[in-house]
Amino acid sequence: MAEKKEEKKTKKKNSRKRTHVPSGRIYIQSTYNNTIITATDLKGNVVAWSSAGRIGYSGAKKATPYAAQEIIRDLAQKLEPYGMKEAVVFVKGIGGARESAIRSLGVHGLVVTSIKDMTPIPHNGTRAPRPRRV
Repeated sequence: MAEKKEEKKTKKKNSRKRTHVPSGRIYIQSTYNNTIITATDLKGNVVAWSSAGRIGYSGAKKATPYAAQEIIRDLAQKLEPYGMKEAVVFVKGIGGARESAIRSLGVHGLVVTSIKDMTPIPHNGTRAPRPRRV
């Protein structure tokens, strides 16, 4: 006789314990096409992130200063359970949303302790093309 094994289906709860993160780092990556903002703790573990595409913007609207304000509003809502009050801001890129994002951090209750620009700057440029042979 074939015996059927009864399998118990247990529902696994996704109950992550939210740690209290009073201070952290915020990375703002602003390009001509998009703006991505990531919040981490002091060790570098990602706590929350948001981008213009996630909110619903598409095309050229993703790199606007208004979209950056909306991204910060979304990120501030995600950071409420963690209790983040102050942050060090690292800015990377050349988009127009950089200033707007930093200013709206203060509006949503985060104290910015320092701002560091991490935009990569090329030194010596690219390799020169080979000489033309005629």
